[in-house]
Formats: sequence, C-alpha cells, structure tokens
Amino acid sequence: MLNKILVPLDGSGLAERAFTYATALATASGAELVLLRAATAHTLPGVDPRERQAGAIQEAESYLEQAANRVREWGFICETVVPHGHPKECIVDQARTRHADLIVMTTHARTGPGRWIFGSVAESVVASSPVTLPTKARFAPLRPCVPITTSAASRCASASSIP
Repeated sequence: MLNKILVPLDGSGLAERAFTYATALATASGAELVLLRAATAHTLPGVDPRERQAGAIQEAESYLEQAANRVREWGFICETVVPHGHPKECIVDQARTRHADLIVMTTHARTGPGRWIFGSVAESVVASSPVTLPTKARFAPLRPCVPITTSAASRCASASSIP
C-alpha cells in the first residue's frame, strides 16, 4: 500500500493538476502527501548567489505553505520540503530520502525547440526515479500514465487510473 506520495510542484497551475491524482490515491490508500518545490536561483558570474538563493527558498516555502494549507483543508496529511538545486536531482533525492512510494507530477509536454532548450524534468525523473511515477501530460485526457510493475504502489496507481 502507499504510505507517502511525493508531489513536485513548480508554481504553475499545470503542476497543481497533479493534486487530482495525488489526492485520489491518498484517499484510496491513506497515504501522506509530501509537497516539494525545488528552489533554484540563477546569478551572473562574479555575483554572490546567496541572496538570490535565500529569496528563491523563501518564495518556494511561501508557495508550498499555501498549497499545503489547501490540501490540509481537504482533510489530507501533508508536509512540505524545499531543497535547493536542479528539480530533477531534488525530486529523485527526496523520493529516496523520504521513502516515497510514489511520485505524482505533471509534464509540460514540450516538443521541438522548447524541449531542447528547457529539457524535460518529468522525463529525467522517470529515467532515474527509485519509485513508480504516473505523469500527466498537458494536452492528454485527464488520465495518468502509469508504469505497471508488480509493486503494491503500481497496483494501487493502476486501479485508480482506470475510468
């Protein structure tokens, strides 16, 4: 069964669509939700990055606390985490560290030059994740893509994805 579901967010409404699946799975399994937002700050060479990093962390913490309060109002147990670094590494690391059974996230479904420039965090996480990862594409029907394995987490996710 699922005990912890990691929900990475980037501050966009698209990312928050993962709540639909995460809360459905948490309802079915009684799992706790862990909301994550990786804090990244870009600076120019020669500029001390500490102030920008602190600002990025503060912004991420504020955003996640608002999101967590909404989720708690819906009756779910929820915690937040704001690691500093690249989203892909932060997500995979926190999944391991927090012993997440499942990661539920959306994908921007970029193609062409947008994908070359920005890459795909979801694709990178899927490739290196220690746990099952249903993803939700931007323009796909409202159903998750669930990798099927024999794990309890996959069986629970698969059962929840069938209309």
